[in-house]
Amino acid sequence: MRIHHFGIITIGLLAAGGRSFAATFDDDVAFLKQHTDIVVLSDQANKSQVVVSPVWQGRVLTSTAAGGDGASCGWINRDLIASGKIQPHINVFGGEDRFWIGPEGGQFSLFFTKGVPFDLEHWFTPAPIDTLPYIVARQSKTEVDFRAQFSLTNYSGTMFDVKVDRQVKLLSAKQAWRELHLKPLAGVKLVAYESVNQISNAGSQPWAKATGLLSIWILGQFNSSPATTIVVPIKGGPELELGTKLTSDYFGNIPAERLVVKDAAIFFSGDGQYRSKIGINPKRSKAVLGSYDAANQMLTIVQFSQPKDVTDYVNSLWKLQDHPFSGDVINSYNDGPPAPGAKQLGQFYEMESSSPAAALAPGESITHTRRTTHLTGSEKDLDAVARAALGVPLAEIQNALKP
Repeated sequence: MRIHHFGIITIGLLAAGGRSFAATFDDDVAFLKQHTDIVVLSDQANKSQVVVSPVWQGRVLTSTAAGGDGASCGWINRDLIASGKIQPHINVFGGEDRFWIGPEGGQFSLFFTKGVPFDLEHWFTPAPIDTLPYIVARQSKTEVDFRAQFSLTNYSGTMFDVKVDRQVKLLSAKQAWRELHLKPLAGVKLVAYESVNQISNAGSQPWAKATGLLSIWILGQFNSSPATTIVVPIKGGPELELGTKLTSDYFGNIPAERLVVKDAAIFFSGDGQYRSKIGINPKRSKAVLGSYDAANQMLTIVQFSQPKDVTDYVNSLWKLQDHPFSGDVINSYNDGPPAPGAKQLGQFYEMESSSPAAALAPGESITHTRRTTHLTGSEKDLDAVARAALGVPLAEIQNALKP
């Protein structure tokens, strides 16, 4: 399936952090097979492979561009998976492409029950996007389809009957380069896949703004490192026309050494050491988000579908909101301790994309498609990809947060 309106491009370097590139793809596959059921998609001609989990909502757990001996690109929470224990608030199993549904905060939140404070103690991830297994409807060497149906209730008490159809498809190298609008670079290895995500109103009542709407929310978790910098190109222009350049107070203000805002791009630390989050509204979005870790020379590009001229996106800020449909299309999250001395979720950062708010009549659907491409190679070759995808040279990304 081709994406006609591109929203994000995620470029990510996976490195040290909870786990470094010392773990090969085969290492992770062997570990996962010990603890859960997985589906492995494979393109032998390109040595690219992708691991998908039916048990955890059809999420892509990890991938490789260089066969079993190659680096494993996704962040996986080995401690939690090996424990076999279910956590009350969230089960952070990891994964590069995780299916969620928004909003997270506000009066139409799916993560808080009516009347409770918007804090971590009262925040709970709904089981259908946390622990519910999805049904494998169809499978081939390079594709797998999932199905699920469930109900969700928001903070205001509105119930939604939801049907989910999700497909994960491994792309050939030829397809991947075509979608990057570049000629193949001989020295670059890559793996690329798409997730096509659809939610449908399976109930008898329309979903309306007055009582809350849902959105498709896809999150990718990547290994953090001190060398990781996230970059988000943005559209320039007056705030009266395009809104603020970013939202950065999800979890309090971000120190200046971790966030640099320029006219054409935003640079954000992905070191996994400080809990923080940024968001970009659809008018500012150039449909591109990225990160680079110079230590490992891996570039990850994620593209997603963003309908043109649509501005209603659910607002996930953790508070009652005056504008619940003025949310973000792009988010990036950096993990870290929620309080001094407290245990953090993991050594990772996230690249996130969202569909518009879904005002659906019974039987209607909305679809959000996301494409992830990991590339490894020389800085010269990756610089060419970064310039083409982000309009920003690799060196600028690498040096943006340095003193």
